[in-house]
Amino acid sequence: DEEFNELCFEFGLELDEITSEKDIISKEKGEEKAKGASDTILYKIDVPANRYDLLCLEGLVRGLQVFKERINLPRYEKIIPAQGEGQRLMITEQTVQVRPHAVAAVLRNITFTKERYDSFIDLQEKLHQNICRRRALVAIGTHDLDTISGPFTYTAKAPSEIKFKPLNQSREYTASQIMDLYRTDSHLRHYLHLIESKPLYPVIYDSNGVVLSMPPIINGDHTKINVNTRNVFIECTGTDITKAKIVLDIIVTMFSEYCEKPFSVEAAEVVYPNGKTHIYPELAYRKEKVKPELINKKIGISETPSSLAKLLTRMCLKSHVIGNGNNIEVEIPPTRADIIHACDIIEDAAIAYGYNNIQMTIPKTYTIANQLPLNKLTELLRLDLAAAGFTEALTFALCSQEDIADKLGMDISATKAVRIANPKTAEFQVARTTLLPGLLKTIAANRKMPLPLKLFEISDIVVKDPNTDVGARNYRHFCAVYYNKTPGFEIIHGLLDRVMQLLEVPPNEENGYTIKATEGSAFFPGRCAEIFAKGQSIGRLGVLHPDVITKFELTMPCSALEINIEPFV
Repeated sequence: DEEFNELCFEFGLELDEITSEKDIISKEKGEEKAKGASDTILYKIDVPANRYDLLCLEGLVRGLQVFKERINLPRYEKIIPAQGEGQRLMITEQTVQVRPHAVAAVLRNITFTKERYDSFIDLQEKLHQNICRRRALVAIGTHDLDTISGPFTYTAKAPSEIKFKPLNQSREYTASQIMDLYRTDSHLRHYLHLIESKPLYPVIYDSNGVVLSMPPIINGDHTKINVNTRNVFIECTGTDITKAKIVLDIIVTMFSEYCEKPFSVEAAEVVYPNGKTHIYPELAYRKEKVKPELINKKIGISETPSSLAKLLTRMCLKSHVIGNGNNIEVEIPPTRADIIHACDIIEDAAIAYGYNNIQMTIPKTYTIANQLPLNKLTELLRLDLAAAGFTEALTFALCSQEDIADKLGMDISATKAVRIANPKTAEFQVARTTLLPGLLKTIAANRKMPLPLKLFEISDIVVKDPNTDVGARNYRHFCAVYYNKTPGFEIIHGLLDRVMQLLEVPPNEENGYTIKATEGSAFFPGRCAEIFAKGQSIGRLGVLHPDVITKFELTMPCSALEINIEPFV
């Protein structure tokens, strides 16, 4: 296990944990539920999101074997059948409105076992969740070719006109009934919205009118594959042709090793509505040139061109040196759609070299970092406020609309709050425009604590501001509350004086700070003051209104202070 963990790390993967079904169930649901579960050891491996070729056991093992130099990278080839003998998929123009693209291929004389079959289905599911964006961009259908006869037609029809027996169901349904049938299905209901509102639903027929599938929802039962299937017809429909090609390439390259002629794929012809034809899968190999000195410089190593080429070859990128060692020619196989830029090639060279083998060096540029003045001031204030006997709280930057408006006796439109477009919960609807609600909620959650409760927080608040490039602006606020059997206005006032003393702002009108009586919806009438400093209003202090206190589920009087500290930086 340790060796395998080490190998995964060297290859740029992470062995998450070594477990078994029994362990997983007992952790989640307790010992009782786990009684009949399997004890087989499972390896959970984290694969980077760009490496679609490692999402199944076949690709992962192949990648590791090449990396360990036990096998050479296989050459994938497509076999184009004689004229008129291959499979054809015709696309009609009705599909343009729903899912315009389709690609197809055939795996001939394949030999499945239970493990291989499970891996085949599992890979499709992983691709659906990953590159296919939950089937929105691409949906994969795999069919038993011996149960149907081409040419196939990909079209779109009204839901009432489509009728077939869906996978693993016992009778026929129309497309509308299928939608209702799967509305409660824990797995398929997430995909219904992709075509539900469309006037026409996409559907694929064979030459006898047998339904292969209604992408992206469900395949027909007639063409379902099993362990004994010998010839597999694969179709990918989607809204993004590039992704569809990648998905098809990955599936056929991963599982063509089980065909009678390993690593060979039978091509299929796709006919577009305008009459043009195209052969898929593309299985395109391409060559890129990278300069050895660029690789060395970017990684911080000094390897010879030939050893760099060898490193890349171990990462499934077949490479050799050309032009007196001035360039490395790299061949990108169809399994590596993630190689877009020279940096991707350099990254693979670094992985093969071993991140731990790169010598650490002091950077040539010599700079000394400095704290942002606003953060420095915040840190200094936090220490002294704690010394003044107040406890620091850290609350969420998002809150509900009620917290910053209704509960403080204000209208939401007056707060200039930034709203979240699609909040997951009612607790996180807007960005806070004041720190007070967060502290009051903290007190409400700590009512069992001995009185008095003295809390403070120094954090950012957010308000809309049409003059900034992002339409909103952050201000660093300081807020403190005192909660006891008596309001304790003098304690909060004393804290303000202490803060001003620390900031070296004298208590006078000319160049210091003053407080003037005012009214605020959140404060008790006649017990609220506005604080002026540096010629501007910086905040308020006062005794909170009883209505505010009850709305936050509190029972004792409370006084509060909130100021903007940015003018003092």
